[in-house]
This record gives sequence, structure tokens and C-alpha cells, in this order.
Amino acid sequence: MSEAAPYEGLSPDVVLAAVDAGGAWSDGRLLELNSYENRVFQVGLEDGGFVVAKFYRPGRWTDAAIEEEHAFARELAEAELPMVAPLVVEGRTLLREAGYRYALYPRRGGRAPSLESTDQLEWLGRLLGRMHAIGARERFTARTTLDRATMIEGPVRAALGSDLLPAHLFDAYRDAARRVDDAVAACFDAVGPVRRIRLHGDCHPGNVLWTDAGPHFVDLDDARMGPAVQDLWMLASDDTMLDALLEGYGQFRELDPGELALIPALRAMRQVHYAGWIAERWHDPAFPAAFPFAAEARWWEQHIADLHELADGL
Repeated sequence: MSEAAPYEGLSPDVVLAAVDAGGAWSDGRLLELNSYENRVFQVGLEDGGFVVAKFYRPGRWTDAAIEEEHAFARELAEAELPMVAPLVVEGRTLLREAGYRYALYPRRGGRAPSLESTDQLEWLGRLLGRMHAIGARERFTARTTLDRATMIEGPVRAALGSDLLPAHLFDAYRDAARRVDDAVAACFDAVGPVRRIRLHGDCHPGNVLWTDAGPHFVDLDDARMGPAVQDLWMLASDDTMLDALLEGYGQFRELDPGELALIPALRAMRQVHYAGWIAERWHDPAFPAAFPFAAEARWWEQHIADLHELADGL
């Protein structure tokens, strides 16, 4: 494997061999699922049913960081929270095949939640309150923290160092990103010290699946330390939805009301991170195919305008 094509050696035969090595004998059925950062496959089993095999992007996380993700998922599942956790194979959850690190998961289907439903939002709020109560018990030591360094400074360096950013927009992007960074820093300073806990980290509607029995959470790949409100605002597009989430959340954990003032800053951080993430991963063939707009100067021009608007709003 190479940095330019990190998954070039991940052939169907390697995927099937990895599943077999994990003790879940495959029957040859293989379906690649939607994932850009990692590679994820649904694999049919000889005794019926399916397993999901997740192959981690080389070099992104250390072994210790992945194992912390797995331990957190299993801690939540053992507390009877609906979190899809990795399977344990001979005492391990992090496995290896042909130079790739991977994990096996049970397949859990479902549909997108109806976020217009107050009942469903309150239900999700209760689950997040329980998740955060557990997340607050201990700290991650190998995983990153959701802060300006990881969400702004690193992504901005990636964008400025990438050929994807048009040369004539280099200074304009740098200046707009600096304005956002300064505004985000001022917002956090105004709020004051905030307790950081173990979070889902990427709790958008696509990582919540709903069944007749209720919701379950998937994908802790971005789990990290951060303010609890990070896992709430991504599920709420307006104050009414946020109020419903908080109504359920408050039944299991009290949210520091000061954290609500961080939502605009967290939203801005995510937008900066998005552009830097695409720039950093552009060498992966999946990214130009999935995000062709990022190769156009007009997209960067709009992104720069959006950053200035975000800075003005903070």
C-alpha cells in the first residue's frame, strides 16, 4: 500500500480472507458500503446472515487509539446502550490481514431517524444523556481532542499545502481561515472553562439508524474528547429541535447551559475541517470521484465567502 493509494491492495480476496480469519466464514457475497475515510464491507456468511468488516485507513489512528474506540463502544453496549460494538475474536477487537488493520461488526440495519418528530428527538436526547454520563467517567488518552488544533489549525495547513487550493486564492483563504480561528478562540474564551468528555464525535443523522425497536448508534471512528454539546447540535437544525433533544437529555445528565453558546463556534470548526479533510485526502482516488466540486475555483471562492460569514456571525 502507498500514501497515494492506501487501499490499492485491499482486494475482494483480502476482505474475504480477513473475515474468515476472524472466524466468521464468508460465502463470497461482498458489498462495499459508503465510507470515504475507511473501507467498509458487508460480507455474507456461510451459516446465514452478514458481518460488517471495517478496514482502517493506514496511518490515521494509532493502534492504541483504535483500541480506545473499541473499548468505548463495548463499554456503552455493556451498559445496554444501543451502540454497535466490534466483535471480540480470541480476546481482540483490532485484527490484521495483509498489512491492513480491521474490525468485524454485527450487521445492524435501520432507516434514518425522523428528526421532525419530537418523540424521536427526545428519545435520542435520553440516549445521548446516558452515553455522556458513561463518557464522563474516564478520559481518552490516545485519541485526539475536539479543539482548534484538530478542527482548524491542522485542516488549514492541509488546504494551504494542497494543489487543490487555487494559487490565486491562497492569501484569501488563509486570511478567511485566520478570521474564523480568531473568532472561535474568542467564543471559547468568552464561555470559559468547559468540561471535555468522551464523545461520539460525529453524531449526525447518518450515524443513527432507526428500527421498529428504536434507534441505535454506529461509527465511533471520530470519537474524541470534547464538550458534550458537540453530539447534540449536529442532530438539531433549529432551536425547537434542540429543545426536544435537551428535554430528553436532561432526564439522565445535566448539560452545562454555557455550552450552548459554543454551537456557532463548533459549526464553524466543522466547516473549516471539511475543506481541509478533502484537501488532505485528495490523493485517495475515492475523493476526486466523490467530491469533484472541490477541484473548481468557484467552490473555494464560495468556501472563503462562507468563512467570512461565519467569522462575522461569531
